Amino acid sequence: MPQNIQIHLDNRPVGEAQASNFKHVVAETPPLQDGQVLVRHHYLSLDPYMRGRMNDAKSYAAPQALGQTMGGGTVGEVIESRHAQYAVGDQVVGMGGWQQYSVVNGDQPGALRKVDTTHVPLSAYLGAVGMPGVTAWYGLVKIIEPQAGQTLVVSAATGAVGSAFAALSKARGCRTVGVAGGPDKCRYAVEELGLDACIDYKQHSSAASLSKALRAECPNGIDGYFENVGGMVLDAVLPLMNAFGRIAVCGMIAGYNGAPLPLAYPALILTNRLKLQGFIVSEHMDVWPTALKELGLLVATGKLRARESVAQGIDAAPEAFLGLLKGRNFGKQLVKLV
Repeated sequence: MPQNIQIHLDNRPVGEAQASNFKHVVAETPPLQDGQVLVRHHYLSLDPYMRGRMNDAKSYAAPQALGQTMGGGTVGEVIESRHAQYAVGDQVVGMGGWQQYSVVNGDQPGALRKVDTTHVPLSAYLGAVGMPGVTAWYGLVKIIEPQAGQTLVVSAATGAVGSAFAALSKARGCRTVGVAGGPDKCRYAVEELGLDACIDYKQHSSAASLSKALRAECPNGIDGYFENVGGMVLDAVLPLMNAFGRIAVCGMIAGYNGAPLPLAYPALILTNRLKLQGFIVSEHMDVWPTALKELGLLVATGKLRARESVAQGIDAAPEAFLGLLKGRNFGKQLVKLV
């Protein structure tokens, strides 16, 4: 069995996460038992939610255990199998974590899923046709419930979730405006993702200034907002929300280091009778097949052209992850292992 390089969480961060929170470990891969498969990971996924799991605090998921492999999504191929439903060479998506190989119980529900790479690249199953894409789908379809002609806004518009949201919302005939960091990202949002406009939040030092820029691109107000960031961006959006507007809260990356995120005008939620709902996509597995079918078609037909930032090698994972938290990635952040 091959030696397996893993990245463990060695200690919990205080404030910002640091490379010193992680540890490189070489482990032996155990022999397979009946019903198990050995997967060689080709890519591993880096996602903002992982920062919250590094803390030992109450959350929707258990904290990442110290001294254990960092959890996360993976795609790869089966290289040995003792399970009747998986053959050597099958390409699969799972939650193998920050390591080169994983031994998976093939009978465990949701642990492993075979994927077809004929029209969809393997890496896309960690992004546009994976958890981030389904996250965008659920927030849009089930919470925002858009109607053609409405105006929608999405923060972190060029990330893995935001780019999927752009394609899904435009497919439903909505005017869709993004918020992203930097002119290159905003140009990509408009020219390649098809957003109607994109506001560079880095050009604004206050919520009032950002709100003014958003108002110019949303003259009829905002009917639905997909929240990935929080903080100043949410304060900028709230005054522009139309009555009975809907806000899907997916992430609050501005507060992932533990600092509180006060809301400037919470009374607007009442005044405009807004629906503001947080959600965790793993709690809604019933919608995944429907969402993945639409997302796969969008990618296969070129209507969703999501970018990827790819770091090389398992030891690049910590620095790539820290860069993701600071917005240095362009699109979905992956680590290529093969």
